Amino acid sequence: MLGSSTEALRKATGLSIGSAVLMILLGMLAIALPGTMGIGVAILVAWIIIFGGVSHLVYAFAAERAGQVAWRLLVGVVYVLGGVYLALNPGLSLVTMTLMLGAIFIVEGVMRGVLFFQLRALPRVGWILFDSLMTVLLGVLIMAGWPTSSAWAIGTIVGVNLLVSGFTRLMLSVAARKTIEAPAHG
Repeated sequence: MLGSSTEALRKATGLSIGSAVLMILLGMLAIALPGTMGIGVAILVAWIIIFGGVSHLVYAFAAERAGQVAWRLLVGVVYVLGGVYLALNPGLSLVTMTLMLGAIFIVEGVMRGVLFFQLRALPRVGWILFDSLMTVLLGVLIMAGWPTSSAWAIGTIVGVNLLVSGFTRLMLSVAARKTIEAPAHG
């Protein structure tokens, strides 16, 4: 029984290491092509909003009362029209998303800092604090350069964040893998 749980943990750490490497590669790609990445993210978000609107429209017909149907249809139409507008104006989307990304990174970094203090007794948890500080710094850099930095900030900052988060995941996963394998070799 112990062997199967050890094998499951080994497999989980392998998947985590693989996803960390993927995050690092995507981060490097985003940094290499920041403008393209930024516009691509803006268009992707616009399409997600459009699909969310279509979902609202479909869901409207599941309502039991006419008022609920009308309200859900209105919300769906607003989503679809807003998403189409953003898809047709990705530059405007990019400027708005740059501001939001800065705020999100600051909140994310603070939350990771809280996580660090909750887990500070664990080995190699200093990487979480490093990730926390870097994420807050990236958020502050975005906010300080807004709106002029929008053309390159999303791609670059998302890329750096992916690199740092990928590296953090890689270090923690390798540490977990070593912990799992230590009893087998000791």
